[in-house]
Amino acid sequence: MKRLVILTDNFLPRKDGISRFLSEIIPRIKDSYDIHLICPDYGEIQGFKSIRITKIPLTKKTYGDFSPAKFKPGILFREIKKADIVFTQTIGPVGGLGLFIAKLLGEKTISYVHSVEWELFSKATTNKTVKQYAPSWTKRLVRFLYGSCKELIVPSERIADMLTWQGIAKQKTVIHLGVDTTKFKKRDNHQLRAKLGFEQSDVVIGYHGRIAREKDIPTLLRAHIKLRKQYSQVKLLIVGSGVSRLISQIKKQPGVVHVPAVDDVEHYLNAMDIYCLPSLTETTSLSTLEAMSSELPVVTTSVGFVRDYVKEGKNGYFFKTGDSYDLAQKLEPLITHKSRLRELGTRGRELVIKNFDWDVTAERLINFFAANT
Repeated sequence: MKRLVILTDNFLPRKDGISRFLSEIIPRIKDSYDIHLICPDYGEIQGFKSIRITKIPLTKKTYGDFSPAKFKPGILFREIKKADIVFTQTIGPVGGLGLFIAKLLGEKTISYVHSVEWELFSKATTNKTVKQYAPSWTKRLVRFLYGSCKELIVPSERIADMLTWQGIAKQKTVIHLGVDTTKFKKRDNHQLRAKLGFEQSDVVIGYHGRIAREKDIPTLLRAHIKLRKQYSQVKLLIVGSGVSRLISQIKKQPGVVHVPAVDDVEHYLNAMDIYCLPSLTETTSLSTLEAMSSELPVVTTSVGFVRDYVKEGKNGYFFKTGDSYDLAQKLEPLITHKSRLRELGTRGRELVIKNFDWDVTAERLINFFAANT
């Protein structure tokens, strides 16, 4: 059995798209490979006893909602040298350093591109100097590190084209992320709505995911304030953990309920009527796909792959990035015409069932590794 070393700067118990990707994929491929996962030490990891896990201690610094791992080249050098396949998810102190070490050792490395790093770094900070210079130096770093890979895996053709435009000429294979549509589906959740303080007549706009600067939650809050002036039944449910200053801002707003990150987010999606993604940058946005699978109409910024699978007026709507007035205008017809919610939600779930499945993702990964190692 071939030894697969997975390198990532994000994993459980921290909750984000990369953690969810690995949580879904590892159980599906563990019988095909001897897996060794190397990740930051964010705390206790449950449910992965069948694979080997090495945790890298964290630094004391925090950037937005992210605490990076320490640089531990000795650990990475030892494990990469024994690997048949090196599979990286990030370009941080684990994934990025791993790519550099694999290049020195002449190991074949495959990277899944989960983020547009030069967008992420500049939008995740309030530091003006970082905002100004991060895109240029991040692009150089990304070109160098991804240039050492045998091949890149991307979640969409749009991301592949974006990387090519930035001078990253490596072969790229598109493998979509997935959704567990048996888990994320519409169910009555009157009890949870009541527990959260919502009336059945309320229209609940929701968001779930990291509370980070690049997610632009303040724009959603401002739109909610505008709508509440005219529609008292409009409420906002935000599920997630992250930057404490943003969470404090969320909690101060009337009509807003905040729930820290949970393992059973599917239940909270069923307490929502509309899903909103106000992000400044995304690649796939698993949270949006999960909301669509739960038959929620979505109102979102036109970012990453989202602009390809959300169809304007068919399963959701787009609003201008950072424009709370435009967001409120797009939400208003959904608030006043509830029959429209069901129509858009049904179409959204149909699209997800047809195009996004974790079993298909895992099978394509296994076939890809077999053909490229």
